[in-house]
Amino acid sequence: MDRMASSMKQVPNPLPKVLSRRGVGTGLEAAERESFERTQTVSINKAINTQEVAVKEKHARNILLDKGAQTFWSVVNRLPLSSNAVLCWKFCHVFHKLLRDGHPNVLKDSLRYRNDLSDMSRMWGHLSEGYGQLCSIYLKLLRTKMEYHTKNPRFPGNLQMSDRQLDEAGESDVNNFFQLTVEMFDYLECELNLFQTVFNSLDMSRSVSVTTAGQCRLAPLIQVILDCSHLYDYTVKLLFKLHSCLPADTLQGHRDRFMEQFTKLKDLFYRSSNLQYFKRLIQIPQLPENPPNFLRASALSEHISPVVVIPVEASSPDSEPVLEKDDLMDMDPSQQNLFDNKFDDIFGSSFSSDPFNFNSQNGVNRDEKDHLIERLYREISVLKAQLDNVKTEGQRAVLQLKGRISELEAELAEQRHLRQQAADECEFLRAELDELRRQREDTEKAQRSLTEIERKAQANEQRYSKLKEKYSELVQNHADLLRKNAEVTKQMSVARQAQVDLEREKKELEDTLECISDQGQRKTQEHLEVLESLKQELATSKLELQILQSNLETSAQSEAKWVAQVTDLEKERASLISSVASREKELSALKEQLEHAQLKLASSQESMCQLKKDQRKMLLVESRKSAEQVIQEALSQLEEPALVSCAGSADHLLSTVKSVSSCIDQLEKSWSQYLACPEDIGGLLHSIILLAHLTSDTIAHGSTTSLRSPPEPADSLTEACKEYGRETLIYLAALEEEGTTENADSTAMRNCLSKIKAIGEELLPRGLDIKQEELGDLVDKEMAATSAAIETATARIEEMLSKSRAGDTGVKLEVNERILGSCTSLMQAIQVLIVASKDLQREIVESGRGTASPKEFYAKNSRWTEGLISASKAVGWGATVMVDAADLVVQGRGKFEELMVCSHEIAASTAQLVAASKVKADKDSPNLAQLQQASRGVNQATAGVVASTISGKSQIEETDNMDFSGMTLTQIKRQEMDSQVRVLELENELQKERQKLGELRKKHYELAGVAEGWEEGTEASPPALQEVVTEKE
Repeated sequence: MDRMASSMKQVPNPLPKVLSRRGVGTGLEAAERESFERTQTVSINKAINTQEVAVKEKHARNILLDKGAQTFWSVVNRLPLSSNAVLCWKFCHVFHKLLRDGHPNVLKDSLRYRNDLSDMSRMWGHLSEGYGQLCSIYLKLLRTKMEYHTKNPRFPGNLQMSDRQLDEAGESDVNNFFQLTVEMFDYLECELNLFQTVFNSLDMSRSVSVTTAGQCRLAPLIQVILDCSHLYDYTVKLLFKLHSCLPADTLQGHRDRFMEQFTKLKDLFYRSSNLQYFKRLIQIPQLPENPPNFLRASALSEHISPVVVIPVEASSPDSEPVLEKDDLMDMDPSQQNLFDNKFDDIFGSSFSSDPFNFNSQNGVNRDEKDHLIERLYREISVLKAQLDNVKTEGQRAVLQLKGRISELEAELAEQRHLRQQAADECEFLRAELDELRRQREDTEKAQRSLTEIERKAQANEQRYSKLKEKYSELVQNHADLLRKNAEVTKQMSVARQAQVDLEREKKELEDTLECISDQGQRKTQEHLEVLESLKQELATSKLELQILQSNLETSAQSEAKWVAQVTDLEKERASLISSVASREKELSALKEQLEHAQLKLASSQESMCQLKKDQRKMLLVESRKSAEQVIQEALSQLEEPALVSCAGSADHLLSTVKSVSSCIDQLEKSWSQYLACPEDIGGLLHSIILLAHLTSDTIAHGSTTSLRSPPEPADSLTEACKEYGRETLIYLAALEEEGTTENADSTAMRNCLSKIKAIGEELLPRGLDIKQEELGDLVDKEMAATSAAIETATARIEEMLSKSRAGDTGVKLEVNERILGSCTSLMQAIQVLIVASKDLQREIVESGRGTASPKEFYAKNSRWTEGLISASKAVGWGATVMVDAADLVVQGRGKFEELMVCSHEIAASTAQLVAASKVKADKDSPNLAQLQQASRGVNQATAGVVASTISGKSQIEETDNMDFSGMTLTQIKRQEMDSQVRVLELENELQKERQKLGELRKKHYELAGVAEGWEEGTEASPPALQEVVTEKE
């Protein structure tokens, strides 16, 4: 309340001393300047105040008349801007308007206050509510605006520039344009940040624009909208210019930043245009649906610069002239006439022209006239007071009427807003109706497309049958081609063998021809040599000449024979060459046939492989679709009412989850084998179908289990089943894509199964490690084991008693006989209690099982059965421990206290067994009365054990009587102090042991509760039984 009261008061701000300082001259110019500064001071104080209302336009217009900011800052520096957020917010609004629409000297006069604005912004940034964050962001914006205009003096405060001036601002340098675009982005980012923060601080569910508090926050956004429209326009033009000079990759960051700011500005313009406050003050442009495409230069011609229109305001009370507080109020002309008439009625018309009547004045009537004047003055003062009252009442009435008008205008605006909301809702309902009609048409189209799909499916089946027949024909043709290929291969082998033989014969003939040629050349050489020798010997002997002539003739004949043989060989060689050429032609023809056959065979094999691949893929797709259908049906039936009557259990769910995990492993193995060998698809199809059915079973078991579970685990289990179903569908969809095993990742499925398993294990009843059908046998076994333990303990006690009688004498023998006798009595009482408990249990089972077997009864009442088993185990264990303690006591190595504690534990265990047996028994049952009688006998026997132990301990312990005769006073005092110290130590140890005992019992109860499944509201809780036993002790 104090804060509200302080915010409603006008901030006192006397005229600064600077304004009162005047020079020596007191001319007209100084008077006018003083009057102007006084008017400016009044306007600034009225514009910047603590009232949470918008700044009046008339005050802002008066502030803009100054040709600088010295007067503004001299007044503002005296305002408590750091202590009042509303005052700081209105200062930011006025200063923003002054920077935009004021004289250029405003920026120069304000530069020295930049650091003050930054400090104030950091200070207000520490507040997270109210106007604190708004003031911090607005001050940052003003600092950014001042820095921007300081760096770019070509830009005026209102940012209105022509395209030529914008080009001149960049000085035709692409680097300047690049930097200028970045600075515009930063400037626009600050504007949008303020825009968004103001909208986030308003409650848009109510008509905040018609309230004074909402208008106070929305009023500065008019300046922001004007700045944003110009900055957006200049940014678009500069980006088109940059894209014409630089590559597109370099400007990727500019485009991304422009897209982000375009989206924000478009949304904020749209939200602002719907507010009632802005509709009568400003016409906000709407940005295009899609941003400009800077990669297409012709898109610049499509750009339309956003224009903000401010309509001409009608005359309003805001346009009244500003008056100082000391100015007198002028009198209305009608009131002035009324006053003159009243004066004339009193003094007469002549008196009004000559009020003191100096012309007819005489000494006799002077006193009467003075009295008359005084009386008239008094009446005038009374009339003035009445007139002031009338004026005050009139002003009050005017203010009330103005307030009522404002309220009616607010209600009218609210009604208009409601009407607009109703119209929007009507339009929304119409859109929904159109959407429903469109959905109905889509449904009809879907039905028609379903019919078409069914028809196509039938056609695909027919096509499949035809393809199957074609496949069989291709198989037959493939077999024929294989046979032909074998024959052609055989022929080619024969032809190759013949070619090899021909080549071998050809080589032999060539070798023979070469040998013959060599021999002929050698013979010719020999003949020439012989001819040379004969010519030389011709002169010596004619006889030898004749002989040589005869020899020459014979050699010529032989040479002719050899020439004929060479001619025949050359002919034979030509014939062989022609035969080889013909054989090569035949071989080339056979090769062409073989290549044609191989091409045909390869094409048929490729078509067969493609057909097999398509068939495998079709089988895989059909199997996956059927699996997905099974899983979808399971998911759709997850929350159907039909499952409410079904009973589910967590153990069944866990077994199903285990099977699903094994199936996933098998499926991954089959998928790897299929990727390695696509022909091996049988295992993969089997694994997919098995996974689908196991997934369906898991979802069904999860649903039925959740219906019988507490709300939180049930919701978690249902969500886990749904998530597992969705992940299984995603995994099956990934199996359709051919690739590596990374495409089908089962990690998400396994995580879902782990969640289901964890929830199932939490829902398992305690002690479920024992099968339900074994509970009945386990009860009988535990009772039999307890009886056997009691009989064994009794036999051991008799054996110990015999040994003590044989070896001990005197007081020790008497103590041992008493203790062992009481232990024997306790064991007999426990044995009687166990027999009575068995009879009572048999009676309970016979009366409660109906037509079921005893095992089924135990399984149905598993908690009660587990309680019996736990109590029986505790009794048998206590008997064994007590016998061991008694043995140690008899031998002289044990403690009597341990024996007493064991007897107490046995009593508590038997009380637990009695309580567990009484839970389901009839209160009038004779077996129950017998069991209670046996329980009382156990309590009496326990008391006997404790009493005999205490008396035996007192008999065995020797009482040492100290001799104080030889001790001095100091020694006695020393012994007394030692005794006190020992007593304190023992008391401290006793306290610690009791605390330890309490913690042990608490931990025992917790562990017992976890092991046995104790819950709230169980029939008999062991802590309660322990308290009962403790009270009896």
